Amino acid sequence: MFCVGHRNNGAVGKTFDEIGDQLATWLTSQPVFFVATAPLAADGLLNCSPKGNREEFFVTGPRSVAYLDQTGSGVETIAHLKENGRVVLMFCAFAGPPRIVRLHGAARAVLKDSPEFASLVGLFPGATGVGVRSVIVVDVERVSDSCGYGVPFMNFEEHRPTMDQWSQRKGPEGIRDYWSEKNRWSIDGLEGFEAT
Repeated sequence: MFCVGHRNNGAVGKTFDEIGDQLATWLTSQPVFFVATAPLAADGLLNCSPKGNREEFFVTGPRSVAYLDQTGSGVETIAHLKENGRVVLMFCAFAGPPRIVRLHGAARAVLKDSPEFASLVGLFPGATGVGVRSVIVVDVERVSDSCGYGVPFMNFEEHRPTMDQWSQRKGPEGIRDYWSEKNRWSIDGLEGFEAT
């Protein structure tokens, strides 16, 4: 399997100087995307997380994006970003013409207790749930796409309500207790965050 396209820096596919309007519309319309990070340690465990996009991804500028980070059983992304900031977001078309887009960059987590959080969370219409943990802000250094010929067609039915239901049952204090118990350290022992 190979992709037909322009070669830039030895890679197959295309790179873009920025996220234009058409690409921004395509990115925000994808129902799911993937986030990958890694620690600096050579024997550290890499992480790849799927993210449901219920208007939880936003293009904030030609070379910047942000997404809403829901509570998870781990804290790998936040811990890795705190240590080194490296991230790649990958979007792929499961319907329509084939396409994969990767956004490489440097990111940081703006935690719920940060003064900056309030100014960012307003970007996301669905940000009212108790399970919202942070906003991940990415300074995009490389925008690239490739063919996506190997990505299967899949029908999107709906987003699962489970996260919202789970976090509502826990309530704000229960969620903070969960962060303290499960989100303090990464699986490699890197610092995540401490809920206050």
